[in-house]
Amino acid sequence: MTAIPQGRTRRMGLLGAMCALVVTGTGLTGCSSDDPDAGTNGVGKLPADQIQTKTRAAADAADAVRLSGTVVTSGRTYKLDMRLKADGGTGSVTAEGATFRLLRVGEKLFLKADAEFWTHEDGKADDKGTDTAAADKLDGKFVKVPQGDPSYKRFSGFTDKDVLLAGLLTLHGDLATDGHHEQSGTRTIRITGDDGSGGTLDVSLEGTPYPLRLERAGGAGTLTFSGWGKSFELAAPAKGETVDYGKQLPTS
Repeated sequence: MTAIPQGRTRRMGLLGAMCALVVTGTGLTGCSSDDPDAGTNGVGKLPADQIQTKTRAAADAADAVRLSGTVVTSGRTYKLDMRLKADGGTGSVTAEGATFRLLRVGEKLFLKADAEFWTHEDGKADDKGTDTAAADKLDGKFVKVPQGDPSYKRFSGFTDKDVLLAGLLTLHGDLATDGHHEQSGTRTIRITGDDGSGGTLDVSLEGTPYPLRLERAGGAGTLTFSGWGKSFELAAPAKGETVDYGKQLPTS
């Protein structure tokens, strides 16, 4: 008979006690390392359509989120880094080499960019454009976007949590699960649409089943989601930092 070292006995006893706590506290049937869903929120065992439903519900219920990555739409690539909540959002958007900041508080939308953003390439103004002198006045200022301006709806969409998530978090085609993965140290279950051609979505297996990473269908961009439920300050800029351009923004 081979003696078992006392240290090993203590470790085995501690492991058994931890497993018992897990089983008692979560209703899991065991503590086997062979079960990839052991100690998780359990969504990994659900059909793909139910996982998508649960992650959409979790995202809708969250007070806030940060999303970053790229979105390709209408032939243009947008790089986003946005923090969003129910009454507005703030962050940066890069498109066609130009970066600008968006801030929405309620229905008030502001756009902040440098002078080059506001100036036509030829440096001359047309009937709707901005000359160099006028562009310099807008440089680094929060320019209020009039609600009647055509760009209001387009820009405000980048700051609207419900609009963005509704358009992003639906995979296309037949849904299926595609194994267990990891995103920034968090275990995930991946669901796909049409074997990936309809997009892929990694859903957290830890805590609330929030979406953590999305690859859009057709190579239309990749986004990561973080900061779920973590609130942040959202306030209109000071008057000295704001320019009210009028009923319509200059074209650029």
